[in-house]
Amino acid sequence: MRAGTLLRGVLTPIISIALVFLLWDLIIRGFAVETFVAPSPGETLDALRENWSTLWPLALETIRETVYGFLVGAALGFALAVVMAQLRILQGLIYPVLIVSQAVPIVAIAAPLVILLGFGIAPKIVIVAWIVFFPVAVNVLDGLANVDRDLLSLARAMGGSRRRVFLHIRLPATVSPLYTGLKIGATYAVTGAVIGELVASTGSSLAGFQRAANSSLDTPAVWAAMLLMTVIGISWFLLVVGLEYLTTPWKHRAARRRLRFGAANDPRS
Repeated sequence: MRAGTLLRGVLTPIISIALVFLLWDLIIRGFAVETFVAPSPGETLDALRENWSTLWPLALETIRETVYGFLVGAALGFALAVVMAQLRILQGLIYPVLIVSQAVPIVAIAAPLVILLGFGIAPKIVIVAWIVFFPVAVNVLDGLANVDRDLLSLARAMGGSRRRVFLHIRLPATVSPLYTGLKIGATYAVTGAVIGELVASTGSSLAGFQRAANSSLDTPAVWAAMLLMTVIGISWFLLVVGLEYLTTPWKHRAARRRLRFGAANDPRS
């Protein structure tokens, strides 16, 4: 049962991606789209292979920016949510500021950050962290606000201190919301890194390579860079999903028990 579930979990996304590439190729061929407008999957992969020696070091730098910014944003979001949950007055003061901060376009934030922090990696990390910390903070805050009240009352009735109740009941309740926020942040983290590269890079970068290819009308190279950015984003999301699977085994055991219980009570079986 477990092997079959794992196999489906691996094969399903592979089939989905293969269908996307097939649809892409059919559209290019069916509408006779010229390469300078949009390349086929084969042409894009050829461009990726031809420019790999240039693209790979740039991709590593983008990954580094994404990882650092993601970790900083996740840590800040989690810590801020915990502090706001413990201090209601502070929550009332900070939460509106969080909403306003997300209303400001990321591109508009990038330019002032370059003035403040220069053209190094720092503004790119800040941009990625800016994107990641909000979904993490909001989801963890919701998790802390929706802990089972009966469980909290029972813990207090049994003499549990505020610190022990927080560590053993409230904090574990944030695990699922935390991973929800991390997955949302992982989806957009690479976008933040690319925006940072466009605004805050004076040297070579993956976004800069794509912009140079676009200026020289090298459409396959433009799409190759886009494909590589997409792969980085998907890989980071899958890494978070894999970490969730490893650190929350009880969720999967519960799902399997429900599945077995449902199968056992199925009148058709």
